[in-house]
Amino acid sequence: MTSDYETGFLARIFTASDGLKLYARDYGHDNPLTADRAPVLCLPGLTRNSRDFHQLALILSRDTIAPRRVITVDARGRGLSTWDEDKSHYNLNVEADDVLSACAVFDIAQAAFIGTSRGGLVLHIIAGTRPDILKAVVLNDIGPVLEMEGLHDIRTYLNRERKPADWDDAAEILKENHGASFPALIADDWQDMAYAIYAEIEGKVTADFDPAIATQMLALDLDAPLPDLWQQFDGFNSIPMMVIRGENSKLLSAATVTEMEKRHPGMIAVEAMGQGHAPLLHLDNIPHAIQSFLAANS
Repeated sequence: MTSDYETGFLARIFTASDGLKLYARDYGHDNPLTADRAPVLCLPGLTRNSRDFHQLALILSRDTIAPRRVITVDARGRGLSTWDEDKSHYNLNVEADDVLSACAVFDIAQAAFIGTSRGGLVLHIIAGTRPDILKAVVLNDIGPVLEMEGLHDIRTYLNRERKPADWDDAAEILKENHGASFPALIADDWQDMAYAIYAEIEGKVTADFDPAIATQMLALDLDAPLPDLWQQFDGFNSIPMMVIRGENSKLLSAATVTEMEKRHPGMIAVEAMGQGHAPLLHLDNIPHAIQSFLAANS
């Protein structure tokens, strides 16, 4: 397990527009060398949180040539953000508004954004409402079309009844669920993933999100076609974009990436070899690809 998961950042609490208290990690905030570069805001997936980006945030904020301020956000109901009593607020529009609240609180007029899975869907909403705030965008294994096979996989693992007995068991459960799609991961990577997804609460290793979020996913009718987000995706046309697709992803198809490239001719497509949904962004050549993209576009 990474030894410095709780260092290298300033913990921040901010207030959403409806008063809910939300949590973020602020990396590189005290480094004057980051002032001339656009900050990076990282938005996690459906049941993930700010810890998902910890290693990448350290890489970007401690870069010896071009360090950047990096803010990683816990969406409402995830990680250390407050669980919402109104469960209907777990939706893309409210979560997009929460991101804009974070930008206002942290005095960010424009930023480069990295959105993993649901975080990338939130960015589709922002592209349609506040494209001016998007300096550049990295979509991690997400696009305007979601494949049913991937959605079924997500629902299946969220519905697993086996709970981890300890941290080693948590890593083993993740490997059982995702190992076939992630042959590139080694033992330490599964431990890191476990720490990012689970938390020790009242002495038990527990999934670190409001169970109502999983309940929403389990209630989704996957026999009915889902609406696509091509109209919202077109809002990215004038914004520099990189799309990272896991080689073994079942949620974002290669065909969708090809269509995204047609609609956004300047888009850069990167494949995370040996990974599925959603790729770990601190492995292999992915950090270098992100750094190069940010250097050229923000």
